[in-house]
Amino acid sequence: MDKEEHVRVRFAPSPTGYFHVGGARTALYNWLFARQSGGKFILRIEDTDTERSDPTWTAGILQALSWLNINIDEGPYFQSERKDLYLKAAEKLFLSGNAYACDCNREDVLKRTEGTGHVGYDNYCRDRGLAPADGRVLRFLTPDSGITVVNDIVRGEVEFANTSIDDFVLVKSNGDPLFVLAVVVDDQDMGITHIIRAEEHLPTTPKAILLWHALSDKKVPTFAHLPVLVNEKRQKLSKRRDKVAVEEYKEMGILPEAMVNYLTILGWSPKDGSEIFEQKKALAEFSLKEVNHSPAFFDEKRLLYFNGQYIRALSDQDFTQRLLPYLEESYPKISRDDILEKLEPLVSLVKERAATLREGVDLLDFLFKEPFAPDEEDLQKVVINSDFSRQLLEEVLKRFLALTPADSRNSAVNATGKTESEEAITTGEKVSGHGLFVAEVLKDILTESGALFDLKLAKAQAPIRVATLGKKTGLPLFESLEVLGFPEVIKRLRAAIEKTSDNK
Repeated sequence: MDKEEHVRVRFAPSPTGYFHVGGARTALYNWLFARQSGGKFILRIEDTDTERSDPTWTAGILQALSWLNINIDEGPYFQSERKDLYLKAAEKLFLSGNAYACDCNREDVLKRTEGTGHVGYDNYCRDRGLAPADGRVLRFLTPDSGITVVNDIVRGEVEFANTSIDDFVLVKSNGDPLFVLAVVVDDQDMGITHIIRAEEHLPTTPKAILLWHALSDKKVPTFAHLPVLVNEKRQKLSKRRDKVAVEEYKEMGILPEAMVNYLTILGWSPKDGSEIFEQKKALAEFSLKEVNHSPAFFDEKRLLYFNGQYIRALSDQDFTQRLLPYLEESYPKISRDDILEKLEPLVSLVKERAATLREGVDLLDFLFKEPFAPDEEDLQKVVINSDFSRQLLEEVLKRFLALTPADSRNSAVNATGKTESEEAITTGEKVSGHGLFVAEVLKDILTESGALFDLKLAKAQAPIRVATLGKKTGLPLFESLEVLGFPEVIKRLRAAIEKTSDNK
């Protein structure tokens, strides 16, 4: 696109709910096109629906765009603050003969057209010469013949017979301008050159074009109607049925760059067929002419795959900074320093296994969740109802307790009558110099303990994992035990053994 064309695009959401992923894709395509052309990306909040619009949703739109790094050049403009412009345009249309007042109600129209086969408004008030007044709507006078052509970059030329278009309402009987009028007035006033929006708006586009010509001799913008997003059943994504809110994906720990990448390929792909790529590639290659008009499948599983790839590409330091806010939100009573101390030795292991940041939090809950309690189903199945678990837990506990500081290998008993290891459990202090409580040693102990019961290491791990980490699956066991620490591991093993006793 030649920069001299002064491209101006607008993203114009309605603040009536959470920010839809389809809206995010529309915003992204507008932004990419504007950045490629050196043009302007304008945000306009279409809040003429006063009953459904809410400032909370507007704030959500702004926050979501910021999270996606879609920066705004102008705006946000609010249609609710521009009503005078729309009413002046309505007056101009009435005075020029392109609009007329109408006092018909729905019942009147249905009564007059009953049995005629006519659908829609019957143009009854076209020639009645009514003046605008309270209780009367203002209708656009649609041509009785000819066609209106929508020149669409994605879909080519789309023709609409003017006879198929009703004399549509511009201003309601209470004096409020309707969407179609407000949009055209705003697009003209803001100098919009390209209208890139969802496919669902295509049927109303001929109305906008007719209205545009009636109001101005300015060049009609170029249109691009983007393919609809569908679910796995090829149904249009619905707020009532599908997970569609950008805010929800942010909350579950999707990275913004992964979301942007995934949204970019929902309708377009680079010529080399790659799917995961940096945004600079999209900025260099994106083309509206190459957008596919077929419905695009929004596949959450695919998004999670993308997100996992982006997570693993992060440095440990960057991943820590991304994960930290989620951990602090989940465990507000734990200090940042304590979280970082326990996270640091495990961060690379978490990064390799988490598909989302929220999954990263879940993988670490054995360190932070208070009070600790194993998953009840796993506990029953793997520990309590297992023939060998109690004996194995007792054997492992005995061998762990035999691990004393390097300078006291003989389990010396102190003045309290307890070994130094057991005293640490009582006081809650970390055993000084406990260099033997490390992953390699713990693995050897469990290997040897499992062999006593003819168990391979993989099977022997299960009851120990559930007893100490709370779940059958998660981070590598021995590295996790080392970070969890000697006193807490011993405490949890004893609690699990007591559970087996309670159920005998």
